[in-house]
Amino acid sequence: MNFYVMTLFPEMIENGLHTSITGRAIRQGAIGLKAVDIRDYSTDKYRHVDDYPYGGGAGMVMQPGPIFDCYMDLTRDMLKKPRVIYTTPQGKVFNQKIAQELAGEESLVFLCGHYEGVDERILDEIVTDHLSIGDYVLTGGELPAMVMIDAISRLVPGVLSNDTSAKDESFQDGLLEYPQYTRPEEFHGRKVPGVLLSGHHANIEKWRREQSLERTWRRRPDLLEHADLTRTDRIYLESLSKDLDL
Repeated sequence: MNFYVMTLFPEMIENGLHTSITGRAIRQGAIGLKAVDIRDYSTDKYRHVDDYPYGGGAGMVMQPGPIFDCYMDLTRDMLKKPRVIYTTPQGKVFNQKIAQELAGEESLVFLCGHYEGVDERILDEIVTDHLSIGDYVLTGGELPAMVMIDAISRLVPGVLSNDTSAKDESFQDGLLEYPQYTRPEEFHGRKVPGVLLSGHHANIEKWRREQSLERTWRRRPDLLEHADLTRTDRIYLESLSKDLDL
């Protein structure tokens, strides 16, 4: 899978994603990453890519021309038009379900805005998805792009050393992940739950599922409405509610 990022700060993308798991995946060829400087497509010697907004107002707006030329150069040899994601607080909030959907694409292009935004005409022409990482405003779109690329990459085969890891993480089935423990068995008077030391796999799986349900019920009850729950799960959740009433 290949990621392309159109940005004013390619070094920020490269430095951020060439580390840890994504960095290893890039080196091993599981994913590809190319960050392209939009300024390289400027038409003046000062490499300007922004101008004052029509109608007045504070700040500057990124011009459509350099972005379009950058996009055309990136996609010239692609067999089909890729999905182009514009990172914006006005977009749909990114989540694990969207990450799973995007992980099925061969190529993804991210457009990172700056200043007061991007000329609407280029958004209408090339952007397929408007995505946000939350209801707040950042200086630019690079951090959201890196967040999304990291989340999507984890779902690409060969990126994680243990392919079962992603299946057990938070949000994969609409629930938060269960608590994790490692050595030592006791730390500051707190012991690892005995069931995890028992070696009884069925009991461990039951405990983990119940912990996942309880953690979601306590911390993110809004997720339960759309979670993939069994009848046993619902009975357990009802018991939690009854215990609280008592």
